[in-house]
Amino acid sequence: MTRPIILTGDRTTGPVHIGHYAGPLRNRLRFQDDHEQFLLLADMQALTDNARDPAKVRRNVMEVALDYLAVGIDPERTTICLQSRLPAFAEFSMLYLNFPSASRGRALRGG
Repeated sequence: MTRPIILTGDRTTGPVHIGHYAGPLRNRLRFQDDHEQFLLLADMQALTDNARDPAKVRRNVMEVALDYLAVGIDPERTTICLQSRLPAFAEFSMLYLNFPSASRGRALRGG
């Protein structure tokens, strides 16, 4: 029997805080044992808020990764991955952006 797969993560805009622990981090710890879990360090998404300071995003990648380890995320049971090092994310995003949205379709049809 295969384990359910989870893909989740955080934008690397700064270190995680107690709110992260009270919310998603506690669940991620619980899911390590019975799910195949992938935690994404979303550095490309963090650039939307920090385009003028990409060095901050790079620094925060390490901060968030260390915070994951500090709360008990086990890299033997959970895969931690860096968004900018996964070309498939950029490729998928480009393909996805080429699909017209429903609202855009209505606007083009005059409705």
